[in-house]
Amino acid sequence: MQLLTQTLESIQPTDRAAMAAAQREIDYCLKPPGSLGKLESIARQIAGITGQVHNAIKQKAIVVMMADNGIYAEGVAMYPQDITRIGADFVTSGRMGVNFLARSAKADIFAVDIGIQVDVDLPKVIKRKIRHGAANFLREPAMSREEAIRAIEVGIEVANEAIDQGYDLIGTGEIGIGNTTASSAVLYAFTGAPIDRVVGRGAGLTDEALKRKKQVIKQAVRLHQPDPDDPIDVLAKVGGLDIAGLAGVYLACAARRAPVVTDGLISNVAALTAIRLAPEAVEYMIPSHLSFEPGAKLLREITGLEPILDMDMRLGEGTGCALMFPIIEAALRMIEEMGTFAILGKSRDEIGDHIMAYRGKFPR
Repeated sequence: MQLLTQTLESIQPTDRAAMAAAQREIDYCLKPPGSLGKLESIARQIAGITGQVHNAIKQKAIVVMMADNGIYAEGVAMYPQDITRIGADFVTSGRMGVNFLARSAKADIFAVDIGIQVDVDLPKVIKRKIRHGAANFLREPAMSREEAIRAIEVGIEVANEAIDQGYDLIGTGEIGIGNTTASSAVLYAFTGAPIDRVVGRGAGLTDEALKRKKQVIKQAVRLHQPDPDDPIDVLAKVGGLDIAGLAGVYLACAARRAPVVTDGLISNVAALTAIRLAPEAVEYMIPSHLSFEPGAKLLREITGLEPILDMDMRLGEGTGCALMFPIIEAALRMIEEMGTFAILGKSRDEIGDHIMAYRGKFPR
């Protein structure tokens, strides 16, 4: 609990002065104001995160949390639970979906066993197992409160280790059969939203299995009554170890002032959990894509994180983060490489006055 407390106490708002200075540089680039849209927003946000106008990414990593879920026993998943263990093998040998995208983005993968149901003896797996899978939360709480806290702290530790090694852009991913059910249960517990807005087909459920999944989530939340004002209580009662670990990654990145990219449904439920623990953490998050899962749209409304990409993706693993990394790097190159109004003999102050007048007439 001490690490979590220290991390929460270290999270501060992003640097507004640096963001304003970055916007001034962006506006001085030779282009109509605001014409590069979200690229400008990203460059401004990262200036606020780092406290510097001029930024460049040196090393990128995707933290992939791997865990099993006891709720699998209730028939809420299409694939056998052994897929999680196989996924650990594949992701560390370069054969999962995220791997080819990470290679394209020149990003490394930190694969963490935080709760696979069996012991995994693979040299590239980071062994931080809290327990052998979360419990079946239709029958009992998914984990104890102490285990939930420890899982969050594992995420904090792994992110801190990555940042200490020089990684300055972090992505989030997960592998775990049944984790869309756990993440949907967490989202339902937090919001009480209509179940059809929360629960989707995950890895491709049949109509009958989808109906069962909705029933299981409603019944479990009704049984355990997780407190929506206590994120750790929600995680412990109906969450997953991978969700808790990813929440810790977000918190560590915010505390260490490092940009962190969200992925799909599970990753964004973890982001919501982190935001409920530390509201300022959202300022350090950069969304990647809009998951095909219905809960993704609800999360967008709640968190205000507006996805950059919409590609009907729902794989998870950090795939959206890998696609987003080059876009973030391109955004940072704008300030460094784009020509400016100096070519016309205009100063930053002149351009700034003109743009302020423009925005007064056409506010964004």
